[in-house]
Amino acid sequence: AVAVPLIVGRALKLSPEQQTAVNSISDYLNSFKTLQGEFTQISPKGNMSQGVFYIAKPGKMRFEYAPPNPFLIVADGRWLTIKNRAKEKGDQFPLSQTPLKLVLSNKVDLRKETQVLEFEDQGGITSVTLEERGGSLGGNLTLVYDRTRNALQQWVVTDAKGRRTTVSLENVVSGVKTDPALFVVKIKRKDDKGNKN
Repeated sequence: AVAVPLIVGRALKLSPEQQTAVNSISDYLNSFKTLQGEFTQISPKGNMSQGVFYIAKPGKMRFEYAPPNPFLIVADGRWLTIKNRAKEKGDQFPLSQTPLKLVLSNKVDLRKETQVLEFEDQGGITSVTLEERGGSLGGNLTLVYDRTRNALQQWVVTDAKGRRTTVSLENVVSGVKTDPALFVVKIKRKDDKGNKN
């Protein structure tokens, strides 16, 4: 027997109403260039962290965790950096290989760029679980959108191993000018030649 990946063939065929709902999330994501507010994150192990976030499209994001969480997550348009401020160390990943690129793109078309794995609509809240077409990200992204408030309420990133990280957004304001310095981060690491950056 040949092992078939679970994700193959899971895409839903959306009704016209569901297509309209997914389009409205794309419209919302395209309606702002900058966004800032507060967030609460639940890690795969159930640990809760809080902090403030800033988004400036295309591709820039800063998630600043409140103590005692020492982490800082910054996307500079090309790289996603996860920094441990206590140790000044960190890891970097190409932003193009993370599900968050779907949220940070200048122009988002979820129906064109993703396939919908799950869809729920209840009490004015639309929840869609998306996978990039081709499945190259090795995980998926769930967006929870409040239609009555026209606001993204939550996102859930599930990695290739099934670990879920939930981020809830609060007190969100769009259109505020952001300082470009927010999206610059330095970490101590050795490059391929052994030099410290």
